[in-house]
Formats: sequence, C-alpha cells, structure tokens
Amino acid sequence: MSTRFTRLAALVAALSLAIAACGGSQASNPPGGSAPASGVASQPPGEKVTFRMTTWAGEGEAKELQELVLDKINAAQSEYEIVHEAAPADYYTKIQTALAGGTGADFLWLSQEYVAGYASRGALLDLTEVLKTVDAPTAKVEGYFPKVMNTAVYQDKVYGLPWISQPVVLYYNPALFDAAGIAYPDDTWDWAKFAETAKALTKDDQYGFSANGWPPLHMFIWQAGGEVISEDLASSPIDSPEAIAGAEFYKSLIFNGDCCPTEDVLLEQGFSEMFKAGKVAMFMGGASDTFESADGVALDIRAAVPPKGPKSRTTFAWTGSTVVNAKVANPDLAAKALVALTDGIHRWKIVSPLTELANAEVITASFPEKWRAQKGQQVDAIIAATQDMRSFNVIPRQQEWDDLFWREFQDKLYHDQGTAADLAKAARPKLEELLP
Repeated sequence: MSTRFTRLAALVAALSLAIAACGGSQASNPPGGSAPASGVASQPPGEKVTFRMTTWAGEGEAKELQELVLDKINAAQSEYEIVHEAAPADYYTKIQTALAGGTGADFLWLSQEYVAGYASRGALLDLTEVLKTVDAPTAKVEGYFPKVMNTAVYQDKVYGLPWISQPVVLYYNPALFDAAGIAYPDDTWDWAKFAETAKALTKDDQYGFSANGWPPLHMFIWQAGGEVISEDLASSPIDSPEAIAGAEFYKSLIFNGDCCPTEDVLLEQGFSEMFKAGKVAMFMGGASDTFESADGVALDIRAAVPPKGPKSRTTFAWTGSTVVNAKVANPDLAAKALVALTDGIHRWKIVSPLTELANAEVITASFPEKWRAQKGQQVDAIIAATQDMRSFNVIPRQQEWDDLFWREFQDKLYHDQGTAADLAKAARPKLEELLP
C-alpha cells in the first residue's frame, strides 16, 4: 500500500469526508481561519452595531460573499453591519484558539461535523428562542430539510442555521456513453446496473467510474438500509447485515481496475482530473461542482440521480451552518443579522437547505452555469437528488469518530486487510466508546 496514498486518504477522511469532491467557486471547502478581538461591545446610541464574521472563504469566495451578500445587507438596514474576516488557512485551529481566548468573531462558519462539538463545550449561542422573535421564513427551523437541519441541532436546541445542502449527484460524460452505444444513466438505475455499466465503459486507459473514498462510504450503507451512527446517537451498528452489504458494494468498486482506476493510477493522474480529462465516464460529485477542461472550456457534462440501493436512493449532502458566538452581547439583534445573512447565502450557494428555495428558479439565478449545462439538465437532476439527501448524524466527538472509522474500518477494507464483517465487528466497540 502506498504511504503517499494512505496520507491522502486520511486527509479525505478527516477533513474532506463532508465536502464536495471537486468544484468551482460555489463549492465551499472548510480548511482553517483566524479571529481577532470580539466585536460585541455595545455601540453608542444611533450607531450601527458591528458584528464580526469569520469564514474559511478563499479570495474569490470572500469577494463574492462581500459583493453578493454582505454589501446588500449592510446597505439595507440601519441597526447593524457585518464585517467579514476571511481566514482560509488553519481555520478550525484558529477559531478554536480565538474562542478559548475570548476573541472569537460573532458569527462563524462550521461544517456539519463540528456544530455538536462546539455546542457541547458552551461556545455557541442557543438560538432556539431568539429565532422565534424574527419574522422571516429563514428563521423557521421547520422550513428546512429535516435531515439537514439536524446537523445544527444538539440536545434538541438549535445552534446554527444551515446555509447550504449539497447533495451528491451522478455526473457523466455523454460522449463516452455515445461511443460505447450505452444509454445514459436515469432514475431506473440500481447498483447492479451501475456496476455493470461501469465495467462495460472500462477499456484501455478509460474507466467507467472513479472512487477513492469519496463519496462517503456512509452513503452506500444508508442505501442498503444500514447506519453508521444511530439516530439516537447511542450505537454505531456498522456490523449489521445492511451496513455490511453497503460496505461490500463500495469495496467491489474502489481500486478495482475492471471498472475504476487503481490507487496508483489515481495518484498519478488525479481523482477529479481524470473525469475532466475524459478518462472516466461517471463521477459522483456535489451539486455545485463544475467541470472544465485544462484550457478552461466548459465540458459537456450531464447529471443524474445516484443509482438506487437495495433499500433507498439516499444521497449524502454536505452541509455548512453559520453559528453565533455564545458571548455575543446582543443576542436578539444577532439573530436578526444571522437570518438576513443566511437568507442572502441561500440565494448565492446551492442548494439552499430551505425547502421553498430548493427550486430551479433559485438555483439558476444563483449559479447560471448549471442552467447552461444542457439547458438545465443538471438542475433537474440536482432538484431530484434533494428529495433523497441527508447529512450525518453528528456527535460532539465527531472528528475522533471519523478518524477511527477511517483507520479501523474503511482504509483496511479498501486495502483487503479483512472482510467488511470482520473489520466492522472489531471496530464497532471502539467507535461506540466515542458516542455521547
């Protein structure tokens, strides 16, 4: 096993498990950031309250956030303004240090797997009641996709508002299907049809599908009717027959040269890069992924819902939330600002986790590239995928759990160090030690 690949895989598991595999400016990948002194001191009468916001946004994304969201909010009202402090390097290390030192920003972005942990340590404002004072659809938690909203809830209290829900969809290159005389993917496909087609499209240096640990193994376990962390957070039943079936199916694909690139080929040529180069026919990516050739030309890439498993077509959705510092001086006003901020991001990022905004009109206005992709063909697939999307069941020690799940189960499974059943049986008690 390649040491270099093992390190890459660990990074995918620990940090990228919950983010899109590739994408353009719409894909928001959380690496790291910093936060100066808290901006929550009371303001003189008649002056705006300044709220500070720290995110992992890089240069391009920060510019879009400022121009498309913050400038409009700050110009529209007189009570407050939001000042953005982008921190794209070592984000979580820096915000944790700032919060511990009392200098954390008022608003912070957190990827789904972090909310419960920060909430359990008392770092986040409980928004359950203050949101009820804001009269806007974005403030009403019942308006969100429930399995997305759950990532911002800890012990039945709301600690953030989700601003994106990126379902995984099946992207495909129609030219490779046409050359092989094979019909395009559609919603009738199941695992067997998908695997059969992936093998049929594999020849020479061309592959039917590509897998490297993305999309998350969890997705296939869910599709088989299994679970990795139970809804009540009390168990990790990865050794159930359903979970084993999902794990074995993914194992039959990853690094299998009959349908997918081996790990050596992936290291040499790149994961998403092979799809962009026309060497892979099918690729599972996030809703906001864009695909361009090396010279920047948009490729003719289409999308379908993922193939259906034995029990469901459940697809993973990466979710991020904006949370509020527990030390904010004006919770009621902060709630109003949070709602305005979240509403603005819902009309910038795709897909909005607010059900009423997860539609073709909003997606097209937010991300016109998706409409230009075969006159909305990708948009239709993305909307269809939202009906089956879900995020993780999250625990306070999620990062430790993810790392252990990778080391003791996934990585060993992918590299033939045991059967799914044996590995799951050995890993389960260790995983359950980390549960609440």
